Amino acid sequence: MNHARTGLVAGAVLSAGTLLLAGCSGSGDTSSTSRDSINYALPANFTPNWILPIGTAAHLNTNNRSIADSLWERLVAYDGSTGKIAWNKKASIATAADFAADGKSVTFTLGNRTWSDGKPITSRDVEFWFNLIKANKEQWAGYTPGQSPDNWTAFKTVDDTHFTITFDKAYNPQWMLANEFSEITPLPQHVWDRTDASAEVSDADRTAAGAKKVWTYLNTAAKNIAGYEKDALWKTISGPYAVKSFSTSGKVVLTANKKYDGGEKPGIATVNLLPFTTTDAEKNALRSGGVDYGYIEATDLDQKEQFTAQGYAVKPWSGWAITYMPYNFNNPAMGAVFKQLYARQAVQRSIDQTSLAKVIFNGTAVTGYGPIPQGQASDFLSPAQKDNPYPFSTSAARELLTAHGWSEQGGVMVCAEPGTGDSQCGEGVDKGTKFEMEVLSQSGSTVTDNMMSAIQSSLAKTGIKFSIKTAPVNSVLSQTPQCTASQSLCKWQLSFFGTAGSWYFSAFPTGDSLFQTKGGSNFGNYSNPDVDKLITASTTSTSTQAIQDYSAALAKDLPVIWLPEPVYQVSVVKNGLGGFTQDSLANFHPAQWKWTN
Repeated sequence: MNHARTGLVAGAVLSAGTLLLAGCSGSGDTSSTSRDSINYALPANFTPNWILPIGTAAHLNTNNRSIADSLWERLVAYDGSTGKIAWNKKASIATAADFAADGKSVTFTLGNRTWSDGKPITSRDVEFWFNLIKANKEQWAGYTPGQSPDNWTAFKTVDDTHFTITFDKAYNPQWMLANEFSEITPLPQHVWDRTDASAEVSDADRTAAGAKKVWTYLNTAAKNIAGYEKDALWKTISGPYAVKSFSTSGKVVLTANKKYDGGEKPGIATVNLLPFTTTDAEKNALRSGGVDYGYIEATDLDQKEQFTAQGYAVKPWSGWAITYMPYNFNNPAMGAVFKQLYARQAVQRSIDQTSLAKVIFNGTAVTGYGPIPQGQASDFLSPAQKDNPYPFSTSAARELLTAHGWSEQGGVMVCAEPGTGDSQCGEGVDKGTKFEMEVLSQSGSTVTDNMMSAIQSSLAKTGIKFSIKTAPVNSVLSQTPQCTASQSLCKWQLSFFGTAGSWYFSAFPTGDSLFQTKGGSNFGNYSNPDVDKLITASTTSTSTQAIQDYSAALAKDLPVIWLPEPVYQVSVVKNGLGGFTQDSLANFHPAQWKWTN
């Protein structure tokens, strides 16, 4: 997920996310639509649960961000709507970004735009976002120490439609636009800048204390999903759609914003976003004609004809993403083991990615050996990552463990030689420690269940016991947070939220949120000072060598378990629905959808 994006679907974060569904077998109403509306199926167990266009760690689902983007347009919107990832100026508030010759500042120009209540969108609305993030950065999922907003030293209003942001040093403009400024969403300061529901609107955001109170007020309101429909906060919008209804069970109805004056005019009046608890329930809705834009799993491609015969087109949706399982390096039971590179190498060598991609994903996934997406060609990918430094071999994995003081007892490797010597288990690994680890994996997908079972079998051949627990993806994210060993919530060991890809990147795929020390979406608390330097270099250098060096380093250091990258989904789209290219950043853009016949 990206944080937006992040998340993860994170995503992410990572774009990453959070969702919870009641335990029913399907969604709400899936009655057929008219040409003034569309029924869009959300992925199983990916229930929208956040409206505020500022992501927190527990609300990184890309669906949340796609909905928010439909209500409040970003300053600089990056997407793949034209077939390549680029700045989509039609969906952006800014019309230009002029970087200074020394690379240490940028001046933005805003379009002549208005809020839905008729008030102009101005530099003050961007400053409001800026002040909220500055004062509450540690609660913002997009925050990585040393990067935005830390590296933005000043915000200066030039006039209502021009402002300048100054940096602490020169940066790669491509990275700054795609990964930092794309996170900014102008917010309606004249409506939202209050410290509680009864307070008057003021300039509270211009002091740190006031900005904290405003943040608390907005986040508290955003937690009240049942109140979205009536809360006046969410009525002042800049985007092509407004919320007509937002159910706690996950159904969201968007209606065209008649006051919208931007470049992406909505082509369909009503958009019904439908939740499902299982992929089977969603497929049943497709078969009955109750969904116009849905999906099937990769394992269903041999049934493609039954959908094309019903008037659907079947289109794989490829993502600009990576898929992985984070280790919890601070887990009190297994953290010391996870911190041993040889142990992570043994785990990685026990993952048969080629077979998983071919058999489990029916050939629709690509193998992934590091932090750069491998589903599309790019200049960011290093030869070291591409060539797979740890090819599958359970015998080689066993040798790694036995060479470091482990012996098999009852089918499970046990540390027999504690200590820090070359042939010992490593610092902090006690004698008798069993190589047993548990993953909390997202539920609702047969493909994911099958992959976890296959991984369990191959790890067993190495002598590693791998247990599997499942939960809806929002529960996975909330139960596997960043933590310290002394915290009770730090009992998790491995996390998986990547059925549709774990993390969808912005256009420039740096690891600042994911793998930098204390990164906002660095769930497992991975930390490597040398990698931190490489990440920083990738954001400041205009040479692709910097990001390739980062790619190579993390392919070798294994901050997570690298896994095959699936297509985001295999889309099943009703014939006659067009006007869009599927966004490889995994966002959906209702304003781009059109009925063409």
